[in-house]
Amino acid sequence: MNRHESMLRIAANSDISVLLLGESGSGKEVAARFIHEHSQRAGGPFVALNCGAIARGLAESILEGHRKGAFTGAGEERAGLVRSAEGGTLFLDEIGEMPLETQCKLLRILQERTVMPLGCYESVPVNFRLVCATNRDLRSEIAAGRFREDLFFRLNVFPVKIPPLREREDFERIVHELWRDVNGASVRKLNPHEIALLRKKPWPGNVRQLKNVLQRFSLLQSYGVTLSKVMDEEFGEAPLPQKETGIVAPHRTGAPEHLMMGGFRNFEFAYERLCDRCGERVGERVRRYAASPEWNLICTELAKNEGNRSVTAQKLGISRGCLNYQIKKHSS
Repeated sequence: MNRHESMLRIAANSDISVLLLGESGSGKEVAARFIHEHSQRAGGPFVALNCGAIARGLAESILEGHRKGAFTGAGEERAGLVRSAEGGTLFLDEIGEMPLETQCKLLRILQERTVMPLGCYESVPVNFRLVCATNRDLRSEIAAGRFREDLFFRLNVFPVKIPPLREREDFERIVHELWRDVNGASVRKLNPHEIALLRKKPWPGNVRQLKNVLQRFSLLQSYGVTLSKVMDEEFGEAPLPQKETGIVAPHRTGAPEHLMMGGFRNFEFAYERLCDRCGERVGERVRRYAASPEWNLICTELAKNEGNRSVTAQKLGISRGCLNYQIKKHSS
């Protein structure tokens, strides 16, 4: 068992606040759920909030709730996230991004173990377990004046560092679990050569990036795309295309070519293989990479084709699903 897993199990056996530290994508929410599911509060709710998504002016209502009519637009009573986590776990992700005014409200809730919903004049006692996570150095945030020191001491009761993927001793187990999640148990296992290819990379996006790569490979492997090709493009090691593909390239933003293309060449290769199987000639029609056609162009093509959506989508070079979405969007 890894050290951080041992620490998570120790934390789960208590009811104290836990602060999860680690890089983005390293699995902090998974760790938070592990703590909840192995604690005495497992039968209660697990309520998660990304603190970076808290809108200014709504923090009090989001955390503590409100009564009907407490403010304009408050058409019904809301319990708020803290009361929603009653008897369970409240997980505050990216706590380092919480606005200062919201930090003050959270500090009061933790000190008093009560909330006061908007429109109420009496405090309501609450019973929840707090788990927070951040990829920031909170001590540096305190020094910069962006995080309250008194709140930090309330949160930093039991810190657990989640190691990045490149440092995980159980890398192979993680790969196999993600592969099963992506494909199901009936699909073939990754072979030792493929595992070795994955292990060589630094994975700056951690588990999240690894899962993206495995999902992409799962989609493309039946069209002859190897994991090695997917990996080369993910980490910018694939050679640039030598011939014109007929695809409109993304707008140049100064980013490296491999980042702008983002593995798109493998999708083009897979598309050609699929078209070959279907007996179609690739390149007969213009295929658009990013933007959908203008609505007036869609209307014109629909009229030309007497409302036949399949033919219209074919002529426009988009999928029928995309066409249906555009029609529904402009009809509502």
